Amino acid sequence: MEIYDPYGNELSSDRPPVYAGFWQRFGASFLDALIILIPLKIINWCFFTGIYSPMLFNLIAGWLYSALLESGPGMATLGKKALGLKVTDLRGGRISFGQATGRHFGKIISSIILLIGYLMMLWDDKKQTLHDKMAGTLVISE
Repeated sequence: MEIYDPYGNELSSDRPPVYAGFWQRFGASFLDALIILIPLKIINWCFFTGIYSPMLFNLIAGWLYSALLESGPGMATLGKKALGLKVTDLRGGRISFGQATGRHFGKIISSIILLIGYLMMLWDDKKQTLHDKMAGTLVISE
């Protein structure tokens, strides 16, 4: 039995994935930054006064936000969900917490080499960044 979407296009699980583009991913990252930075600023203001440094707390919070949501059932952070993106393994399946952790901290390497790790997606067939390649992940549009 054929299944069609409201526009008359045949839906199939065998269709090739649509890889997320630069601006989609940029938008999702921007939304995620707003989602996590605003609560962190409030928490830091309330609890980390004086000599206490919130740097370790912020690092752990950012890591857990990304890794738990990307490896969870939704396969995306809130910013990615808002833009219809998912993080998958190379076969289109759910990634592990370890892969999500590697992907998150791999972004540091993508950043310190003058953001070239991010720009790699512009000439890659699967639009993978350096941290995607390191973790064995893809970012696809739903």
